[in-house]
Amino acid sequence: MFLVLLKYVKPLEEIEALLLDHINFLDVQYAQAKFIFSGRRNPRIGGVILINVDSELEVWDIVKTDPFYINDVAEYDIIEFTPTKYDSRFKCFVTD
Repeated sequence: MFLVLLKYVKPLEEIEALLLDHINFLDVQYAQAKFIFSGRRNPRIGGVILINVDSELEVWDIVKTDPFYINDVAEYDIIEFTPTKYDSRFKCFVTD
């Protein structure tokens, strides 16, 4: 599993101009069951996405299709982790 932290590197006006395209990008990934959750950071300096895929390479393949990445308005920090303890409602994301 991967936690992706986005940090905006351009003014919010540039982020807002790309927001609908970014939302469409998110919708595609949710439809493919790759994203578990996503949302804005508070304060609004970027975003957070939890991704359930097999490799960091796959994460980067996904990230490279994000309009925020394509337009160089955000930096991405990718953190791989293995859930070892979790709420039972989360089990479907952790086991086959």
